[in-house]
Amino acid sequence: MSFPASAPALADVRRALAVFAHPDDVDFACAGTIAVWRDEGIEVAYLIVTRGESGGFDDTERAEVPRLREAEQRAAAAALGVEQVEHLDGYPDGALAPTPALRRDITAAIRRFRPDRVLTHAPLRRWEQLTGPSHPDHLAVGEATTCAVYPDARNRFAHPELIAEGLEPWVVREVWYAGGPAPDHAVDITDRFDRKLAAMRAHRSQTGHFEVESWIRDRLTTAADNAGLPPGRLVEAFTVLRTE
Repeated sequence: MSFPASAPALADVRRALAVFAHPDDVDFACAGTIAVWRDEGIEVAYLIVTRGESGGFDDTERAEVPRLREAEQRAAAAALGVEQVEHLDGYPDGALAPTPALRRDITAAIRRFRPDRVLTHAPLRRWEQLTGPSHPDHLAVGEATTCAVYPDARNRFAHPELIAEGLEPWVVREVWYAGGPAPDHAVDITDRFDRKLAAMRAHRSQTGHFEVESWIRDRLTTAADNAGLPPGRLVEAFTVLRTE
């Protein structure tokens, strides 16, 4: 199973909401693209489903990890010019599923922020790369977000308690999927690489154990090669689907 070919990206986007499973996911996958959008004047907000309590590579007390990683995510967002970062409560790192409750909470965020574009994990597993993009939490958030985009966020009768909270239906016009099979929409982030690197380095608990610059440069170079760009370019790649 794979995605269809990407649709052309909308040219009149004003707001974008990034929905990801863990602190650092958005920066590993998309920080350069977020920098491009901010430079274009697009307002961007983050919704992070967990606080990443199962992550890390040292002996930091487990009770301290959520606070630490939330602070890292806010610092990373600030490096890109993103001010609004929300974390959901009650969703354990490592045990996510696309439940009605998670769909409801993502739907609520969509109706609050009212984005033209949603950016999230691909809900499709990549069998050739089980690590990273195919983390079960990523797949679960991608699926729950897709269901929140359609039908939940636009359906007045889905999660009717949200209407009582003043959250009226909203139609997301476009979804960008990160990490899925055969991404074919390339975003050249060569001129924003330093900002992506700064965002990734803000996640010290996750990136402090390896040489992050060469690691990410290799992956962005490969994506540029796959997109047929000239040598020296750096690319983040996605699948773009219209929802209207």
